[in-house]
Amino acid sequence: MADYGRRFGEYNPATNSYDFSAPRQGAIVGLLPAGCLFGSLIAGNIADTLGRRMAISVSALFCCVGNIIEISSETSWAQFAVGRLVTGLGIGSLSVVVPMYQSESSPAILRGVLVSTYQLFITLGIWTSEMVNYGTHNISSSASWRIPNGLSFLWSLILGAGILVLPESPRYAYRKGREDEARRTIARLAGLNTNAASVNQQIDEIRAKLEEERAGASTSFFEIFTGPRMLYRTLLGITLQAGQQLTGANFFFYYGTTIFRATGLSDSYVTQIILGSVNVFCTFGGLYVVKKCGRRNALMAGAAWMMVCFLVYSFVGHFKLDQTNPAATPQAGNVLIVFSCLFIVAFATTWGPLVWAVVAELYPAKYRAPAMAIATASNWLWNFLMSFFTRFITDAINYLYGLVFAGCCAALVLVVFFFLIESKDRSLEEIDTMYLLHVNPITSSKWDEKSALESSDSSGRQSRQHSDQGDHVEVQAIP
Repeated sequence: MADYGRRFGEYNPATNSYDFSAPRQGAIVGLLPAGCLFGSLIAGNIADTLGRRMAISVSALFCCVGNIIEISSETSWAQFAVGRLVTGLGIGSLSVVVPMYQSESSPAILRGVLVSTYQLFITLGIWTSEMVNYGTHNISSSASWRIPNGLSFLWSLILGAGILVLPESPRYAYRKGREDEARRTIARLAGLNTNAASVNQQIDEIRAKLEEERAGASTSFFEIFTGPRMLYRTLLGITLQAGQQLTGANFFFYYGTTIFRATGLSDSYVTQIILGSVNVFCTFGGLYVVKKCGRRNALMAGAAWMMVCFLVYSFVGHFKLDQTNPAATPQAGNVLIVFSCLFIVAFATTWGPLVWAVVAELYPAKYRAPAMAIATASNWLWNFLMSFFTRFITDAINYLYGLVFAGCCAALVLVVFFFLIESKDRSLEEIDTMYLLHVNPITSSKWDEKSALESSDSSGRQSRQHSDQGDHVEVQAIP
């Protein structure tokens, strides 16, 4: 945007325009995910101290403060970047607490869909911002960039105030000794009577897990690595959240206008709107995938699909697109657009919404807040690294950068296949039991808790019988 360039860019006499160097562009873009990284790390403590509901409200307040710093910037790009850093603190905290609140409040059969709406509204936000950017980018005054940034204040205010009229997470309320509140919330969210059978069942499951946890010693942060089966799950959550970034989706969303300007398109804002529209539309399809398909199959298929898209994107961009005059090779440019859209389809229906749902289901209540915090922090760490260094890398190897993401997608197929347990339609307590029992991820979709318990009881009885027989033989041998 012209006014933004005049205020915060660097004048280039050769082109008589204002440009952004790679370090400056990387800093402005990258300080938001850097703030998100720190925000996500402290979110667990905030959520456990203030409660899920108040943590969301306080985090939204940070977003409001950051927005004010941004839109009050005059000519200092550093002030604008600091505003993004402060905004990032709030966004990073919200990225932990919101899925946590959703997962702890949802019935098992709807949990995947409800947590995935987190990603749906991210895509709606991206699409809305692209439409606003398109509508203001030709304004000659500072309104061209102040309006898009200022609108963020409104959404933060709605979230921060609106969450206060919603109930506290029933699992958090129960852990704080407020059983009646937890029971009322579960019943209210499910549209049932407080004494309904399913409400009693959920309360019993929460009580059983809480008693099991309290039977042990008091916990510390390090127990997300040393607790029962927690190193496995913590590393898996970190890998999945990092994987969501390493699929390469934000490569398009952060630098899409720059990428597609290189293909010779006269208005790259339009291309971003196209990609954003595909993203929103397909995320609705992602809710269907979450509800009907297993987590494992969807994630593996999505990663394989994105790998193919990046292979085509990289080779066509590097070998077929005219780097000095992209307009001379319109067919190659069209291929890049098409496979970018196909990539967005795969991401929006699988890795976009599903990762948030899977990670929110991965941990027991005792460790959920700090474990989700460190997993989400890995997402923001890679988000920051990509946003800061992408410009440097693309300047050096251009479209071959896509091969890095293709390789990451291939690795993610293997990670999901060998390590992720199928959790569709299972309660959070049941999922915890599966990890504690070392259920084989490859066959986990067929695992049945009742059968496993019966098998365990049968094995226990056989063991006791063998022990009794051994004791009998010893007694007979004494004379």
